[in-house]
Order: sequence, then structure tokens, then C-alpha cells
Amino acid sequence: MAYFAHLDDNNIVTQVISVSNNEAPDPAPTNSEPAGQAFIASLGLTGEWRQTSYNGNIRKNYAGVGYLFDVARDAFIPPQPFPSWTLNDDTCLWDPPVPYPDDGQDYTWNEDTQSWSPVT
Repeated sequence: MAYFAHLDDNNIVTQVISVSNNEAPDPAPTNSEPAGQAFIASLGLTGEWRQTSYNGNIRKNYAGVGYLFDVARDAFIPPQPFPSWTLNDDTCLWDPPVPYPDDGQDYTWNEDTQSWSPVT
């Protein structure tokens, strides 16, 4: 199964669909993406469609609705969860200013204090 993300005019993902391997047979995006795009167009679906991958083999992250497709990075980037978090150029995911505690407890980010708060 291949997966394709529909992009709006701002390169924001609006929908993700699956395409049978019969229609997009090669897992390499250089081969299966054009075939998948042609199949999607044959269904009457218009606009820009980019292939995405559950395991992150292509375009860093699996696309989700609201994600940005960064053309320069050729990557899907999730929405920034908090203003203080910075984009990791290697993973194209957002890193908190303070690492998540590694003590087995559950925490939630507190943007006001710029720290992790235990979940009670």
C-alpha cells in the first residue's frame, strides 16, 4: 500500500489517501510517486499529491492533516506544538527546549514555565 498526501496552495496537508500497490508498485518514491499521482488523477482527484510513508523511509515523517510539506527539505513537518519548541533539521520534528525526563513518569509540557510538569 502506498500513501499520498494532498497539499493545498500553502503546502499544508488536507487529506491522506491509500493507493494499492498495483497502482503504485515500486516503494521507491522516484518510481511509485508518478504512478500513484497518475492513478489519483485518473480518479478525478485534482491538486498536488505527494507520497508519504508510515515508516519514514521517505520525506522524514508520515504526513498528517495539518502537516507542512517543506519542499526544500523534501519532508513532512507536523505543526509546531508550542512556540518555544524548535525544529530539528535531522528529523523534521519539534524539540522542546528542555528534554523530556527519563524517569518513567508521565509529563506534559508547561509553556508558561518552560518545563515538564508531572501528570497527576
